[in-house]
Amino acid sequence: MAKDVRTAALDARGAADTLAVTTRAAKDAALVAMADALVARTPEILKANDEDVARGRAAGFSEALIDRLALTDARVEAIAAGLRQVAGLPDPVGEVVRGSTLPNGLELRQVRVPFGVVGIIYEARPNVTVDAAGLCLKSGNAALLRGSSSARSSNAALVEVLRDALTARNLPADAIQLLDAESRESVHELMRARGLVDVLIPRGGADLIRTVVEGSTVPVIETGVGNCHIYVDADADLDMALRILLNAKTQRPSVCNAAESLLVHAAVAEEFLAKALPALREAGVTVHADPAVFAGAVPATEEDFGAEYLSLDLSAAVVGSLDEAVRHIRRYGTGHSEAIVTGSQAAARAFTARVDAAAVLVNASTRFTDGEEFGFGAEIGISTQKLHARGPMGLPELTSTKYVVTGEGHVR
Repeated sequence: MAKDVRTAALDARGAADTLAVTTRAAKDAALVAMADALVARTPEILKANDEDVARGRAAGFSEALIDRLALTDARVEAIAAGLRQVAGLPDPVGEVVRGSTLPNGLELRQVRVPFGVVGIIYEARPNVTVDAAGLCLKSGNAALLRGSSSARSSNAALVEVLRDALTARNLPADAIQLLDAESRESVHELMRARGLVDVLIPRGGADLIRTVVEGSTVPVIETGVGNCHIYVDADADLDMALRILLNAKTQRPSVCNAAESLLVHAAVAEEFLAKALPALREAGVTVHADPAVFAGAVPATEEDFGAEYLSLDLSAAVVGSLDEAVRHIRRYGTGHSEAIVTGSQAAARAFTARVDAAAVLVNASTRFTDGEEFGFGAEIGISTQKLHARGPMGLPELTSTKYVVTGEGHVR
């Protein structure tokens, strides 16, 4: 039986005290052991995942949701590789952010320290279980994981493997704990565990994130939804623009950094759409737009332009200028990732300066907004807020700081 949230949080605090003084070598060895164990025990992980996928199909889950839920040998190997990558990254704990000697002789250092206990509330994707656990461990934090009921068998199997690996390396198993996913009460208790849980990170759809942000007494780092745009400027290389659009929309449509909306400058709209619309149809993409401009499109509603589809659907519009594109993104964007395709340095500078998002890309797919692609290792989420952390949350973003002040009998 799963622990109640208070008991789990108290146990996590004890584990966090140990992790705060655990050496990098010990944490890295544990991460490698966790990765090895995942690969070695892949058959039991996939068996548990099959149960979740079968329940999801019986419940009528969309193919996009099934894709987010499903594990394969290759995906487990990739998850394990993410842990090994994290093991190879610098340890943020103890890093001196800045330091100086004050005029009175006091030595002042601002150093990175773990948060302590990090709660993660997330939906569907079981890879988040491992990513979050690994990043929390490396940054010296204990993790309280509250996944969705749809992935309960997979998450239970994964956490059992990870905890066994920690025990084998003489680290506290309670550094990684899985909370009850069957009851909504565990979410509410986690949100109210101020003083026991140091920070909450929600990962999932807009409703989940809004619920946590608005209802939590524990500090929250908001990871937002991704209504990401591709803007094809008047000076774009149209072949490049098509490659970027197809990659951003179709490479993996069920993730938050997939493109959901296309904006095309009127000066190149006719030429570009003559190439893009057949290519999108061939890729299975349904375009939501004005059918008079986008041949074969489904008429777009206001909701379409604000949608995070997570499927092979794309809203689209023609704009008369870069200014109009920016206004459209400001109205409908979610502050995640926005891209411009252009050969004009002036347009690129204007777009990057005026678009307010965690990542702004020039002549590159939105699919690059990712911790691993940025070289951070596995990420715990893409933060779309502006305080503490913004963008892919790697190891440094999972720490706070404290000031260490050293004197020689100084008094004020």
